[in-house]
Amino acid sequence: MAADRRSSWLKGVLDLLVLSCLTAGESYGYEISKALAEAGLGRIKGGTLYPVLNRLEQAGLVVGEFRAGERGPGRRYYRLTDQGRAHLGAESGAWLDFHTAVRSKLSAGGTS
Repeated sequence: MAADRRSSWLKGVLDLLVLSCLTAGESYGYEISKALAEAGLGRIKGGTLYPVLNRLEQAGLVVGEFRAGERGPGRRYYRLTDQGRAHLGAESGAWLDFHTAVRSKLSAGGTS
């Protein structure tokens, strides 16, 4: 049950988390997944991550570029667009406001 709860929480914020992984520069799926896991968000499987990356690319928030590998399979690298950076800034503020409201309510013990 805890994994289901965590999964539903991530659905609402995963796009922003993926965008935030690209603020320091380009990256590819496995590195993004690893960064999210290291941040304590659990393992994000490819079947979840790659549709998010595709959706962000279609929205013009990231640009993907396939590069052949020197010693192995090629990888698709993603980088933020200016639109993606602006979107991340605006939506991060909205998410943090929401988080503050939830935390405030929970800290009050759920009383009205």
